[in-house]
This record gives sequence, C-alpha cells and structure tokens, in this order.
Amino acid sequence: MRLITKTHLPRRTFLRGLGVTLSLPLLDSMIPAQTPLARTAAQPQIRLGLCFIPHGAVISNWTPIGEGSDFDLSRTLAPLEPFKNQLVVVSNLAHHNAAPAGPGDNGGDHTRSPAVFLNGVHPKRTDGADIRAGITIDQIAAQKIGQQTPLPSLELAIEDFSGLVGSCDVGFSCAYMNTISWRTPTTPLPMEINPRVVFDRLFGDGATIEERLERIEQERSILDAVTSDVRHLEGKLGPTDRNRVAEYLDTVREIERRIQLAEKQTNSDIAVPATPSGIPEDHQAHTKLMFDLMAVAYQADITRISTFMMAREVSYRTFPMLGIAEGFHPASHHQNNPARLENLTKINTYHVSLLAHFLEKLRSTPDGDGSLLDHSLVLYGSGMSNSNVHNHSPLPIVLAGGAAGKMKGGRHLKYPENTPMANLLLTILNKAGVPQESIGDSTGILSEV
Repeated sequence: MRLITKTHLPRRTFLRGLGVTLSLPLLDSMIPAQTPLARTAAQPQIRLGLCFIPHGAVISNWTPIGEGSDFDLSRTLAPLEPFKNQLVVVSNLAHHNAAPAGPGDNGGDHTRSPAVFLNGVHPKRTDGADIRAGITIDQIAAQKIGQQTPLPSLELAIEDFSGLVGSCDVGFSCAYMNTISWRTPTTPLPMEINPRVVFDRLFGDGATIEERLERIEQERSILDAVTSDVRHLEGKLGPTDRNRVAEYLDTVREIERRIQLAEKQTNSDIAVPATPSGIPEDHQAHTKLMFDLMAVAYQADITRISTFMMAREVSYRTFPMLGIAEGFHPASHHQNNPARLENLTKINTYHVSLLAHFLEKLRSTPDGDGSLLDHSLVLYGSGMSNSNVHNHSPLPIVLAGGAAGKMKGGRHLKYPENTPMANLLLTILNKAGVPQESIGDSTGILSEV
C-alpha cells in the first residue's frame, strides 16, 4: 500500500514582499491527492483572447482552399500552420451594423468597425459626449467569469490616439475608434499601450507614475522582494512544481528585463512626463511583449479575459521591415492595383505572424492537464472586409485554441453569405459558460464552431 503524502496548496497562493503580491501558476501541489480533476483547481478554466486588426484583409489571399477538415491554409494564414489542428477559420460572416444604416448615415465605416466588432450593435452617430454603442462580449464575460480573478479583464493596444477629441471620422466621435471594449453602452474602456503600466497592474502596486519611475530608477526586480517567500515555498514543493515555479519566475523576470531595456531606449530623461515609459521603439517587439503579458496573466490566473487592439483604424504606421514605405491606411486603399494588393497582403501576413507568436507562447505553457492554448479561445479578425470599398462582409475571422475542450480545431467553416458575425460572438459567450439569448443582430449560435 502506497502512502499518499501530497501537499495541497490553495489555487490562489501568492508570493508576497514589500509592496508586491505575485500570483503563481497552477501547480501539481494545488491538486489534492486522489481528487477527480473536475473537482480541483486544475479543472480547465477558459481564457478569452479577443484580438482586433483594422482595415480588413485581402480576402482572396486570406480564405483557405477547401472546407471542413479538408483544407489548406491561405498565404496570409500560413504563419499559423504549426497550429492548424487548433484553428477554426470561419468564412462569410458579416457585421451588418458596421455599415451605414441609411442614406443619412454615410461614411464612418472606420469608426463603426471597432465599435461593432465585439457587440454587433450599430453605434450612435455623434461627435459629442453622447456616445452609445453596446456592451461587448469581453465585458459580458467579465461580469461572470471575470469576477473569479484579481483583474476581471485586461484591455491592451499598440497605438494610442486617446488624446484626440471631437470628430475623427465623418460625424463620429474619436471615442469609438480608440477601443474595442465597452463596459456599458455608454462606457468605452481605455486600452493600455504601455507594457510597464500593464506589468505593474499585474504584479506590482505602482499605482502612480512617480512610484513606477522610482522603481525604474532603482532598477530592482519585483522578484527580489519575494525571494524569502520563494525559498519558503520551494521547501514544500516536489521537483516538478519547483521547476514550474522557476520557469514561471524566469518568464516574469525576462518580461521585466525587456520592459526596462525598452525604457532605457526611449527615455533618456525620464523626468519628461510627455514621454511614455516602457514602450519599445520596435513595433514587433512591442506587440510580442504585450502578447507575452497576456499569456503570463492567463498563466497566473490574474485574468481570464483580454482584448487586444493590434492597430487602430486609419493607422499610418509604416512597415519598413517589409519593404513598405506607405502607411497602413493608405496601403489599404489599394484600388485593386496588383502591387498595392501585394503590399497589403504582406502587412496582413505580418500581423498574423505576431498572432502565431502568442499561440506558441500559450501552447508551450502547461496548464492543468494541458496547455494554455488547450484552455483558451482566441478570436482574431477585423470589423471590415475589403478596405478599398469599406464593406463589412465577408470578414477575415479565425479562432484558435481548444476552449477548454469545447472547440474542435483543424476546420474551415463556410457559412451562407452575410451570416451575422454576432452569431459567432454569441457562440463564444456560450463556450465561455456565459450563455445569452442574443447579442447585437444575432440570430442564433453557430453550432458547428
């Protein structure tokens, strides 16, 4: 007879130090001996990652060849080939409420695309303070499953135009373009672009810029503050858990190192308040760092819900590393010119390659009886289709992950033309365990997803 002496740690075990509270990833020691998985902290908890790109895509280079389980990824989606068995590409969806409502509602497509992306609700045409759209699915989920974590949700972005006020697009407030997350129909949530601020929200108590700058000046890792607690904890853990804690802490330290490096690159004088701290000059490094912060937040169960605005509508970012000098928005108005279509395809593929980095991070991170990717549902796509004509069907949409056993990958699903994108939003909520009767212009769930 084997004696079972397994230590049982609570799932919400923290390392604590001066001004620091650090969550831990899921460890074997958090699972009581001889306890069924479904009754423990290891029961798969779904994570939602909702990623937005502007300006649609070159749909002919986005759409896979074939359908069902017999399909080949397109040129644009080729960077996701290593994850094909955990992908669901969904074709022929439409955001009807991102289009003009009638003759008096012309223009504004760049504004409506992000405002509608996660709610399917036509935003009110106004450039004043009386904005109105619809609560987004991330916030619907945050009201339920988000209450089980320290942060109900996390809102990230790469480009910040929040300082713009008034009309940004033909009679529509700039507020509609600056976020994809709405807590209520009249409350858009700000998207954070600074990795340092995000890091402090996740792991530290730097509530003010003065506190954050003081920590930067001291160049002291938050992990140094919990060293004694780590040593005490390690004495209670088996070899597997000790390795897992060490790897997790190494990940946290590496992210902090990269943030500090970016701060040194961009802040020769940190006393200048107009210069944001911690934002890498390199776009790829910035995006990957934000994705890594999302992943470690999921790993530590600090949040299970995150939105990521990977670029802003009417973005003028250039892509010299792709050999493209033209800004993103001008490039999206390709006028069907083959050379410009090629440039836009390169930009689309580049953004997909950044998503692949995130998926690899999730896949390589253990979580309970699988990986974070197994237990995540990642939505990636746009509220616009052909950017040259500002239409909203068919949308470029792909899902990734196992959704904690609720989604089967390796499929290309082609629905009838103009199927509401809101049906997919409703389906995502259903898989997250937050069923709703409807959202936006939905007509029902997509049972095949």
